[in-house]
Amino acid sequence: MQSRMKFGSFLRGIALGSTALFAASITSAQAQDGSGQTVITAARYVDVLTGKLVEFPAIFVGSDGRITNIADARTVRWGSGVKHIDLGRKTLLPGLIDMHVHLDGPADIGGYRGLEFTDSFWGMTAVKDGRDMLDAGFTTVRNVGSDNRNDIGLKQAIDAGYAVGPRIVPAGYALGATGGHCDSTYLPPSLEKKDGKEEGIGDTPDELRYQVRRQRKFGAEVIKVCATGGVFSRNTEPGQLQVSERELAAIADEAHQWGLRVAAHAHGAAGIRAAIAAGIDTIEHVSLLDDEGIRMALARKQPVWFSMDIYNTEYTQSEGAKNGVLEDNLRKDREIAQIQRDNFRKAVKAGVRMTFASDAGVMPHGDVGKQFRVMVEYGMTPLQAIQAATKNGAEALGREKDVGAIAVGRYADIVAVDGDPLADVRQLESVDAVVKGGVLVKGE
Repeated sequence: MQSRMKFGSFLRGIALGSTALFAASITSAQAQDGSGQTVITAARYVDVLTGKLVEFPAIFVGSDGRITNIADARTVRWGSGVKHIDLGRKTLLPGLIDMHVHLDGPADIGGYRGLEFTDSFWGMTAVKDGRDMLDAGFTTVRNVGSDNRNDIGLKQAIDAGYAVGPRIVPAGYALGATGGHCDSTYLPPSLEKKDGKEEGIGDTPDELRYQVRRQRKFGAEVIKVCATGGVFSRNTEPGQLQVSERELAAIADEAHQWGLRVAAHAHGAAGIRAAIAAGIDTIEHVSLLDDEGIRMALARKQPVWFSMDIYNTEYTQSEGAKNGVLEDNLRKDREIAQIQRDNFRKAVKAGVRMTFASDAGVMPHGDVGKQFRVMVEYGMTPLQAIQAATKNGAEALGREKDVGAIAVGRYADIVAVDGDPLADVRQLESVDAVVKGGVLVKGE
């Protein structure tokens, strides 16, 4: 996906969980003294920290958008000064987290079709793509590479109130090797940059350290590196190691020094092993994983997370040719798709830490919830799939105090569905309501 953007680019029952449901300890007077507060009620919510359903929640939200307490709606009262968001008989879940998106990459523009549009076009499309993801229930996304730092610009616009969208953890430009997956590989030399390498590209540890500093300087909150070849680039194969373990270690060391985490695009087994050994925090795609890669992931003292996009091939194989995707890219997609899904099952069974990652941009941003079904088909329980997109994502981001659970102190980022997602995870393919920071952004 990154190269294409470069060139154009429960357990039912009443449960008192760890989220401090304490109706008995909150008085009516305290609830009524709520100027600027919001309370959200529904039939039940999924406590992803305990894996239980908690019934009759009254979730109080302060003026800063964070949850102040969670009470039993049957016993607590609130005054007229408290705004009430009543979600009726619905089931609530924490706002979902997608760890691998490209907001400035419309899925229906592939191959050389990207050259039909001017440079600023892609940043404009990111506004709609971000809103589509929010409406799909994804209140936090990690954008792992964009052209022209469109992800940083959109994050700033959302935070300043000029656009509506999810919380964005941006990477700016992805890092990579000359001629590798994150470089521009579609154009002839006459159209290449004349005054040096493309943004993000480095061929020595020192050059890549500089690129870490440069991306951070201009707003990156995560570093993305392409360790291997890719599917949607030209003249690369997914299994090729393109950034050495020594170079990956330099990137990880530099990023960690600055307090940033690192995501490594790695389809091939050698690249996966190199990224784990180098101290990379999350491994993306993980398609050609081998047993040694699983062993290394489980053995590493510093947590490592797998982010495996196992749905999008259904879209690319059915719609890709129509969208302009080149046959060589579709060929690579076909060759690794089932291998990746089988390796997802192996990793889950082995107990590797897993997050939710869609590679939205390869597929439509509003459809990412369809991946939950495939995650369950390939070895996860519905609860595990939900936790991958909530608590696990927050841990992998290092933002457990902010997102990933309906819990006191975290942002009131909440989605609502009609049924029970612990029994039918496909409820998350189309959520009914979305709350971000205590504000209803989708639903009645």
